[in-house]
Amino acid sequence: MNAAQISGSISDQDLRDHLQKVYAEEPFVEVLPAGSLPTTASVLGSNTVAIGLATDQAAGRVTVVSAIDNLVKGTAGAAVQSLNIALGIAETTGLSADGVAP
Repeated sequence: MNAAQISGSISDQDLRDHLQKVYAEEPFVEVLPAGSLPTTASVLGSNTVAIGLATDQAAGRVTVVSAIDNLVKGTAGAAVQSLNIALGIAETTGLSADGVAP
């Protein structure tokens, strides 16, 4: 879906379905259900990005909100993920555990 395809009336669910399709094979991307916006607390200590969205039909605007833990996803986790890819091993190796104890 590109900008030309988005023009006109499109629902939250259409956009959410598109994002879920685009990110279906990405192990660290979570598209949130309708009516949910991400919080930093929901991704604390993880290598996950949480994505939520809302449309304003009257204004013809879409607001997309994402949240990451900037230590794990932003730096250390991104380095491990990139190294895994460079070495040809599973992208998720060493990244599935929560980095912060409850």
